Amino acid sequence: MEYYSKRQTGTRYEDVAVSFLIKKGHTILKRNYRNPYGEIDIISRIDDTIVFTECKYRQNNRYGDPLEAVNYIKQRRISKGALYFCSRFLKGREAACRFDVVAVYGNGTLRHIENAFDFRG
Repeated sequence: MEYYSKRQTGTRYEDVAVSFLIKKGHTILKRNYRNPYGEIDIISRIDDTIVFTECKYRQNNRYGDPLEAVNYIKQRRISKGALYFCSRFLKGREAACRFDVVAVYGNGTLRHIENAFDFRG
């Protein structure tokens, strides 16, 4: 059995999520975008919307569904990071934004929740 660090495992399943989003028509702008508020896994654009996506993987449900891991505190951190991103890269231009979550399960299935949560300021 191969051992993967949490980071290697995360990257592996983020790759799965990125491929999925590209097939849905997203253009990937940034991956693992770090800022003073933390990290945003995937930032993409689809049509005229900037999408901030959190990717969560769980091998099994022992620690709950991966979607449950995107709690209020994590939502708030992602929201602040998104605001920081927009202030740096959109330079005052207005753009529609949304927050998605992609859950990847140990059995290979994937669940994508668009507009998973609202901005948490």
